[in-house]
Amino acid sequence: MRIHLAFKLATALLAVAGSVVILMALTRLIPGDPATVILGSRATPEAVAALNARIGLDRPVGEHVLVFFAHLLSGDLGEDVFNGRPVAGLVAAALPNTVALAFSAMLSAILFGVPLALLSARNPGGKTDRVVAFLSVGFISTPSFVVAVFLLMTFSVTLRWFPVLGAGEAGAVGDQLWHLVLPTAALAVGWIGYIARLLRSSLLEVLGENHIRTLRAYGVSEAKILMKYALKPAILPTIAILAMGFGELLGGAVFVEVIFNRPGLGSLIYDAIRTRNYPVVQGGVFITVLLYVLTNLSADLTQTLLDPRERSRLAAARGT
Repeated sequence: MRIHLAFKLATALLAVAGSVVILMALTRLIPGDPATVILGSRATPEAVAALNARIGLDRPVGEHVLVFFAHLLSGDLGEDVFNGRPVAGLVAAALPNTVALAFSAMLSAILFGVPLALLSARNPGGKTDRVVAFLSVGFISTPSFVVAVFLLMTFSVTLRWFPVLGAGEAGAVGDQLWHLVLPTAALAVGWIGYIARLLRSSLLEVLGENHIRTLRAYGVSEAKILMKYALKPAILPTIAILAMGFGELLGGAVFVEVIFNRPGLGSLIYDAIRTRNYPVVQGGVFITVLLYVLTNLSADLTQTLLDPRERSRLAAARGT
């Protein structure tokens, strides 16, 4: 178990470090001199050189990465090019909105996806199963930004049932929750279908096992079998996928936040890319990747702790 944990931690650290290297390499591949773009074509060579030195573009990629991680040890993600504000403060201010959106989307996906899976697995091949399958495939196939535009135009612009843009008034919980409804729906739709299909498949696998046949032979109702005996073992693989899915939702929130003009991490990164504010881009992407890697690591460890088969596999590997 310790070796397994150490391997996963090492893999996570390599993934984070690799993402930083790739990001900083891509920064240098973008056409045009970033400092010239930021300062304008009339900027003096001295001003351009000073800005390149300030944001680290005068160093080789390897040295830039080492300096970035050295500063990271003290919580320093750099400074905003335009106003000198610490990037860590900007990210800390934007992150709660993004996490709230991702969490509410995941919660909504669970609340709708699990009942759909239970309905579908109760009568496989039946009319309800076919309808749920059709809806699930449609949900999975539709990108979240397409759903976001549709919901925005329909329920905000046309019907005016929901606010158009923003995250709501600060301190007004009700207003903030109301602003969260449409972005949550846009982000959750794909995962509703994914959870429904994944859990249905796991349920059917469990329902085909011998002890379930024995319960049926004793006259236990199908509803009781589903809820009491099949759901718990079937949901274990889904839990691991959900933890990984939370990281993906954080990434998907980038597009949804831009469409709904929510002041989250996605909007922060998008605005920074548009203005070539590279320290903010690097800090925002680093935190996003870090959260994604940590959620994947948590998912793997959760599955290991909850799934007896996984624990047995690790124990057998340790004994050999």
